[in-house]
Amino acid sequence: MRKIVNVPLLILWFSPIFIVLTLLLSVLYGAKEIEWNTIVHAFFSFDPNNVDHQIVRYSRLPRAIGALLIGAFLAISGAIMQGVTRNYLASPSIMGVSDGSAFAITCCMIFVPHASSMDMILYSLIGSAVAVGIVFGFASLVPNGMAPVQMAIIGTVIGTFLSSISAAMASYFQISQDISFWYNARLHQLDPQLIKWTIPFAVLGIVLALVISRKITILSLGKEVAVGLGIKTNLVKGTAAVTVVILTGISVSLVGTIGFVGLIVPHMTRFLVGMDYRWIIPCAGMIGAVFLGLADVMSRFLNHPFETPIGVVTALIGVPFFLYLIRNKGGGSHA
Repeated sequence: MRKIVNVPLLILWFSPIFIVLTLLLSVLYGAKEIEWNTIVHAFFSFDPNNVDHQIVRYSRLPRAIGALLIGAFLAISGAIMQGVTRNYLASPSIMGVSDGSAFAITCCMIFVPHASSMDMILYSLIGSAVAVGIVFGFASLVPNGMAPVQMAIIGTVIGTFLSSISAAMASYFQISQDISFWYNARLHQLDPQLIKWTIPFAVLGIVLALVISRKITILSLGKEVAVGLGIKTNLVKGTAAVTVVILTGISVSLVGTIGFVGLIVPHMTRFLVGMDYRWIIPCAGMIGAVFLGLADVMSRFLNHPFETPIGVVTALIGVPFFLYLIRNKGGGSHA
């Protein structure tokens, strides 16, 4: 009898290998050519007076780790949003959640100019929560507002409005150059210390995602089915919202807004592993990490030796995918 390949287990087993390879590629390639031996010495015999060693340890390594973490966070957030809302177009960037975080960070930089790293993270989380509330509030008021395309439009409009207000405030208070970082997602400017501060929030968000993963699977089948099986839908949705706010908020606080990761990766994951969110969430995290890590490496070669914002790379993939979803799935929810 032919054995059936367990795709989710294969992904979870082999993803660490791909993550390590992506990490190595990210450390190896950049605007400045650094030999492999120099990279090895930067880790095992670090010389603080060697510029190449400093680039590897304090720039390329944090950048690579940041890309992997953010890819995982955004992919998990997108998977949760799509599962809970049964909306195949849901993602942190399209639903305005990322723009809400960036708006809050803009306010923080203007009104609390000497804010600590923890303050920035907290402001980002608040911004994510406010954006989620605004988008779903408007969607509940508009006829058929919860339908995928309509909600995507509402999210895009709210996100554009918040980003426009942020740009206007940044221009008025003369911090446009500082705030441009959060909207261009320049990973090479990532603060390594900020990664450490986000770890407790990341652990909390991932644990919450895994805890509610089985219930999201049931909820994705429809509210009536979930209620019939004894699922407390409001509690699940509330926990899911908190999880998305945490993971998206810390992602934006690290490098700014990056679009389409939370849209593309969950669809890829469901295609590979099926509809069970107990597998989708961890697998989406792994695939999202590799996806954004490779996108970051690609961004260094599009206009070499100059840096291309990683958002451009994800948009080149994400926009056609977004249009494909609208054309092939119309306005209905996924089952």
